Amino acid sequence: MNLPPADHTSYDVVIVGGAIMGSSAAWWLSRDPSFDGTVLVVERNPTYEGSSTATTNSCMRQQFSNEINIRISQFAAEYVRTFPTWFDDDVPDIATHHFGYMYLADTESFAAALKTNQARQATWGAGTEIMTPAEIAANYPFYNLDGIICGSHNVVDEGYFDSGTIFDTWRSQARRNGVEFVHDEVVGLGVDTDRVATVILASGTEIACGAVVNAAGPRASSVAAMAGIELPVEPRKRYSFVFAAAEALDRALPLTIDPTGIHVRSDGGYYQAGCAPDDDRAVAADDLSFDHEIWEDKVWPVLAHRIPAFERVKIVNRWAGHYAFNVLDQNVIVGPHPEITNFILMNGFSGHGLQQAPAIGRGVSELIASGGYRTLDLSPLGFERVLTQTPFIERAVI
Repeated sequence: MNLPPADHTSYDVVIVGGAIMGSSAAWWLSRDPSFDGTVLVVERNPTYEGSSTATTNSCMRQQFSNEINIRISQFAAEYVRTFPTWFDDDVPDIATHHFGYMYLADTESFAAALKTNQARQATWGAGTEIMTPAEIAANYPFYNLDGIICGSHNVVDEGYFDSGTIFDTWRSQARRNGVEFVHDEVVGLGVDTDRVATVILASGTEIACGAVVNAAGPRASSVAAMAGIELPVEPRKRYSFVFAAAEALDRALPLTIDPTGIHVRSDGGYYQAGCAPDDDRAVAADDLSFDHEIWEDKVWPVLAHRIPAFERVKIVNRWAGHYAFNVLDQNVIVGPHPEITNFILMNGFSGHGLQQAPAIGRGVSELIASGGYRTLDLSPLGFERVLTQTPFIERAVI
């Protein structure tokens, strides 16, 4: 572990977790002209191996049913598109592939939900279209559409983006702007009535703080518990597979969500598929063990049925990662805790984190620097709904 400098025992902001969310908040704070404080990011594993950030499928979409989630994604698309303009240094453009998402409906109720969502999305500026089976077949002739009633597709700012370059740039630029990153682990929080007063590290260092940001991903509930807060976020396992096909498709494969819930997309010259386990429950935060039967038993039969060209494929990579799963409503919890007011949450992304990182990091920075949201109003996603057990309903959750 590397410790903060001996004379640095107090910081205006301590961020717990340095992966995509912690680095986003740190970078946005470091460039905010209304903030001139000190920032420390505490990361328990600076290799980030096994983190949700490192095991992501790195996709973005606007096919949500709530305006705020669409606005968050629209800002991500704009941010990725204009990435170099946000920095004084030369930074690379971000690679993107706008093959879109394709939701396939095989029931009248799901088809009706897709059509309702599409009407809402159009109102909010998303380019989603409802496609008949004939239209799908004309554009993507490789699908087996038996039983499919319709599809919902959007090739405008939907698909894959290079989140790894964004993550690396945020970290390096935050450091350049004065943010300190330390390899250590937060093991305790000293709470004084309505605020966190100190952060206790595994190294034995105790740091006074003005605010604490919980960016601990799947470990977020453990950090919250140190402040006496019960956070409904737990690690849930998700499986990813990269494979080659003996019969490559003649065009890009949209990120296709089969009615079974299994999803698959183009991945350069390969294809990437993913799924949840049938027994989708909380696991230990360090449990990345792999179920080697799930491909043969669950994933491949669905893929070969939906896309017959995938009858003959070869796995080239596979891994397990974690969703930081919000069991209340599968949406992010962001903002200050209503009772411990300097404890800021950015937790429970439930698989949406990479695409939501630009807007959520910006929002957290605004809260700390200005005392409120200045751009997108993220207050509907605050912790108050946890206290009242009032879910923020999002009908387009994968």
